[in-house]
Amino acid sequence: MKKNMGNMDRIIRTILAILVGVLYFTNIISGITAVILGVLALVFLLTSLISTCPLYMPFGLSTKKE
Repeated sequence: MKKNMGNMDRIIRTILAILVGVLYFTNIISGITAVILGVLALVFLLTSLISTCPLYMPFGLSTKKE
């Protein structure tokens, strides 16, 4: 897969995923909200690690500087 995420995009996604983890482990979020945000956080972490966002592809978007 072609990389289409810039460093700032990856950093923001990672910070948001960490924030969701902190909110969960401090019991600020729970139940279905925690599950939904947890799944979203995992997707953010995965896409940050591989530097590719599948949702960007159909629209031809890229935050990566050439």
